[in-house]
Amino acid sequence: MASRAETGLINNWLWTVDRQLITAIGALMICGLVFGLAASPAVAERLGLSTFHFVHRQALYLIPAIAVMLMVSFLSPRYIRRLALLILVAGMAMVAATIFTGAEIKGARRWINLPSPLGAIQPSEFVKPAFVIVAAWAFSEGAKRTDMPGTLLAILLLPATIVPLILQPDIGQTMLIAIVWCGLFFLAGLHILWVFGLLGLGAGGILLAYKLVPHVTKRVNRFFDDKGTQDSFQVDAALESFVSGGFFGKGPGEGTVKRYLPDAHTDFIFAVTGEEFGLIVCVGLVALFAFIVLRSLWLAGRTPDPFCRFAAVGLAMLFGVQSAINMAVNLHLMPPKGMTLPFISYGGSSLLSLAIGMGFLIAVTRKRPRAETQLPESPAYGQTSAGAA
Repeated sequence: MASRAETGLINNWLWTVDRQLITAIGALMICGLVFGLAASPAVAERLGLSTFHFVHRQALYLIPAIAVMLMVSFLSPRYIRRLALLILVAGMAMVAATIFTGAEIKGARRWINLPSPLGAIQPSEFVKPAFVIVAAWAFSEGAKRTDMPGTLLAILLLPATIVPLILQPDIGQTMLIAIVWCGLFFLAGLHILWVFGLLGLGAGGILLAYKLVPHVTKRVNRFFDDKGTQDSFQVDAALESFVSGGFFGKGPGEGTVKRYLPDAHTDFIFAVTGEEFGLIVCVGLVALFAFIVLRSLWLAGRTPDPFCRFAAVGLAMLFGVQSAINMAVNLHLMPPKGMTLPFISYGGSSLLSLAIGMGFLIAVTRKRPRAETQLPESPAYGQTSAGAA
């Protein structure tokens, strides 16, 4: 281990990042490869691909993902804001493009096809971490500067982001972004009337999605069906996998549900994990997700910079809520959302997006001198230039 007395970019990074957080993220990446090795071969063979097609591609995606996460984690708060704004603008432009030119899959246009062998990209995945950073920036500026309409900008940012997602439609990502935004709004000190207003808007939005979006209607009807009149094959198979796995599981590669369960390597990989590795491993996986979220919130609580605090809380919420939604769907606690389990489910867009988000999280939770997040007060800078882009 390098000495604290040594100078240099890498040495400074080593002594300012939270090693426990990085270790937990690394452990999650390894778990993703292990569980993918158990879940994906059957899916690949069913699709006529080579047995370890998805495993090889996941390992291949991990290389740039780790590189991106580490590079982003070196950035200062100022450059984090700039990068996030750039990603958000580019991501929203691509989301708008999917509405007209995207490939239609399961009744929604969420993907843009890329030249072979790159496959396809889901722009909404990259919008999520960038949205959190930009919203955190707006809320933090509104909280500390009376001359900056930060809260108003944050309020306008929400509809500007979720309306194109609704038009795809991508209700799952819309709900996730809205939940995180509400959490940041609460952290910013919203009035109690706003709480009831947001709850009412959220309930109205869900009702409209149920009435107007056919595949949402089908999913909700399947979820509440207790008479067997709706096709609930996926959920029933997922629940069956947890029951048959018991406490210790059938053993790696010995599960049967993955042979006929659609999306066994993506949306329902947690169910395959339950069957092959058992309840104890599943609880351990939940504990690992919980540790990352709680550690991030603890680190957010100790940072003196408002932007870093808002950003860390928002990114922790984004990571935790997405994980909880995926596992809740697998356990039939909520309707299917088509949402991946972070770092565990197969998916290039998801993995790279998570790498960017975790890079942001590591960066904003680093131990920094106050001068690195705030410039001195002077007539040249006005009151402060901490909120400069």
